Amino acid sequence: MADNLSDTLKKLKITAVDRTEDSLEGCLDCLLQALAQNNLETSEKIQGSGILQLFASLLIPQSPCTAKVANVIAEVAKNEFMRTPCVDAGLISPLVQLLHSKDQEVLLQTGRALGNICYDSHSLQAQLINMGVIPTLVKLLGIHCQNAALTEMCLVAFGNLAELESSKEQFASTNIAEELVKLFKKQIEHDKKEMIFEVLAPLAENDAIKLQLVEAGLVECLLEIVQQKVDSDKEDDIAELKTASDLMVLLLLGDESMQKLFEGGKGNVFQKVLSWIPSNNHQLQLAGALAIANFARNDGNCIHMVDNGIVEKLTDLLDRHVEDGNVTVQHAALSALRNLAIPVVNKAKMLSAGVTEAVLKFLKSEMPPVQFKLLGTLRMLIDAQAEAAEQLGKNIKLVERLVEWCEAKDHAGVMGESNRLLSALIRHSKSKDVIKTIVQSGGIKHLVTMATSEHVIMQNEALVALALIAALELGTAEKDLESAKLVQILHRLLADERSAPEIKYNSMVLICALMGSESLHKEVQDLSFLEVVSKLRSHENKSVAQQASLTEQRLTVGS
Repeated sequence: MADNLSDTLKKLKITAVDRTEDSLEGCLDCLLQALAQNNLETSEKIQGSGILQLFASLLIPQSPCTAKVANVIAEVAKNEFMRTPCVDAGLISPLVQLLHSKDQEVLLQTGRALGNICYDSHSLQAQLINMGVIPTLVKLLGIHCQNAALTEMCLVAFGNLAELESSKEQFASTNIAEELVKLFKKQIEHDKKEMIFEVLAPLAENDAIKLQLVEAGLVECLLEIVQQKVDSDKEDDIAELKTASDLMVLLLLGDESMQKLFEGGKGNVFQKVLSWIPSNNHQLQLAGALAIANFARNDGNCIHMVDNGIVEKLTDLLDRHVEDGNVTVQHAALSALRNLAIPVVNKAKMLSAGVTEAVLKFLKSEMPPVQFKLLGTLRMLIDAQAEAAEQLGKNIKLVERLVEWCEAKDHAGVMGESNRLLSALIRHSKSKDVIKTIVQSGGIKHLVTMATSEHVIMQNEALVALALIAALELGTAEKDLESAKLVQILHRLLADERSAPEIKYNSMVLICALMGSESLHKEVQDLSFLEVVSKLRSHENKSVAQQASLTEQRLTVGS
């Protein structure tokens, strides 16, 4: 075999130059046979012979041997060590040209060769994209959709190329969405559908393609799959249901595609998704809640959904998942409620529908994603709702849990949201009882720490809450404010040139409020506040300059 192979390679060198088709074909057959028996060894011999350099000249559209040359390249390029030599031999450009061939066998072998050479190489795949292979392949898919092998080759290529960000714009300028949906509708086998799904998922991350897929009727296909597979316990069917419902949620992440499917809340898709929430299938409950969370990214949609009873559906769903519930479903339902609570007109309606009671059942959850959404939902609900804020702020169990979560160092999101909710309870209730509850539970030190956050919005929320504490319950909070070193922190905030104007303003308001406490007043006097404050009288921000004058007067009188 080895001698035979050496002879073949020698002969091939001569025939490649002479272009004697018959003997060329014989040599190629012999190579393909050798590759089939021992790919690795044969590939090494081919590399050693220098024959690869001649292949570029053999890849010509008219030659009857072209498909076999491409097949040999595809076979050797299965080996990683052969890929760079194939590139160095200048094979990519003539192969790309062959994608315009009308011969299906040439197309198939060319696609395999390019796929194997560029396998796992983002830089080579990017090169193919720049050479315009995407529109060519999409066209091929449309022309040869009856040829299963060619279709599969195109899908594998799309799957690889779609992972590159640079491909998305090119894909969006073709009719890929239409072609894939057309192809999808014809498929019966699970594996084939799975292959198309693998291309659709990365493509659907692009907003323009999301809309094209919606317009091409993908959603109807997905809903049909859900309907067919929902009651099946076959592994393939369960996998297909999950993929279809996940893809459905992904399509709703685009603003335009989401609005198109919402259709003013009357759309067939929206109605179908609503019916998933009360289903007994966890995957559908999850997809339904996530879909609602996506529809709820727009105030008009939120108002419509709340007026049409979505809250009850979501709270019922949460109730089904309180004990040993499904964490992903809990998280999704809470996400939906949080988004729905953003428009001002929805807050009171959601409060009277019992959302806080439903949400508080998850206070004992040990799952940070659930804790995070629970906190966000409550914070949205009490925004400018004094009564609700007071009710929650007097709930010792809740406040104690918030204080505990304010120390969740491993979960910055939960920690931040807990601090923000503590502050919100005070800011929106302006209630002495709420402040007392927070002081009793040890929450003051967290609000003081929050005033040093790297996020201006959180600093501000903390300072406003602390100013309310100082104005309403200074005596109760005095010791905690002292031990948290509030006065030193305020001095630092005022002296720091990087502090935002609103931080300086609120720090001075707080300083004035603290003067009512003897011990805190003394701390203020011991630090050179007057010096820092008088500098701020000439601040470019009028409110800051004005507040600096008032604070200076207060400090002078106080001393």
